[in-house]
Amino acid sequence: MITGNTKLLGVMGHPINHSFSPAIHNAALNDAGLDYAYLPLEVPKESLNNTLKWIKTLNFRGFNVTIPHKNDILPLLDEVTEEAKTVGAVNTVIRENGRLIGYNTDIVGFTAGLAEANFKAENKNAVILGAGGAARAVIAGLLKEKIKNIAIAARNTEKAEILAKNFNRGVVCVNFADEEYNNLLKDADIVVNTTPLGMYPNVDAMPPIDFSIVKKDALIYDIIYTPEETKFLKEAKEKGLKTANGETMLVEQGAAAFRLWTGEDPNVDLMKETLRNALKDCRHEGVE
Repeated sequence: MITGNTKLLGVMGHPINHSFSPAIHNAALNDAGLDYAYLPLEVPKESLNNTLKWIKTLNFRGFNVTIPHKNDILPLLDEVTEEAKTVGAVNTVIRENGRLIGYNTDIVGFTAGLAEANFKAENKNAVILGAGGAARAVIAGLLKEKIKNIAIAARNTEKAEILAKNFNRGVVCVNFADEEYNNLLKDADIVVNTTPLGMYPNVDAMPPIDFSIVKKDALIYDIIYTPEETKFLKEAKEKGLKTANGETMLVEQGAAAFRLWTGEDPNVDLMKETLRNALKDCRHEGVE
């Protein structure tokens, strides 16, 4: 039951009706016995600045940030961590003494997925598919795990090169149509799809890739979690390759935010179970 003492949390985006975060976080908050409530916050781009001012006047402890605000929110906050600056995106905000402080927990979420797959990135080679915002946290996570070489493959090489310049080290950029793309795939120890290709409802789409030339011990990681097995992962599995989807990344980035807000460890297994149940309910209703 929400009272005058209940601390508020939420997820801010536009649109926001697709988000599973309220279900996941409220389940974890209830399990921990904490007097918090996590709300969906529908915020159009033109209302972002005013909404942040409004947040400061209410009993908000913090909130998550999703599309399209992860980049635009940076200059509007009172403080941003160095990690979030490096990535160029904020996905978690804490309200501390009237100030809004921005973090990026997507990096933690992504590396948790690596750990769950028992993948050691140190001195390995990575190929990242896509040069959008999601690729930023993936590259930062791989660098944090001491990856040796990173290549970005994308349809828009210019966009990939702009992304690569955000990181203080050499990152190779190639077009999907380049012969060098296949050469990089042959040496890759991990291939990560950061594009939305294959995400519901466009489940028949996938980035261009020839899995027959990828090393048999490589990890194929898709940060999409709906569907649970994308066409990208299904074709990789058919070639005998090890795969990982975005479920752990989503839950663990949420768990990291939960710890920042509350100082408590959430029940991660319950968060995963809640996500899976929410996905099942959506499939029964014909939506994701």
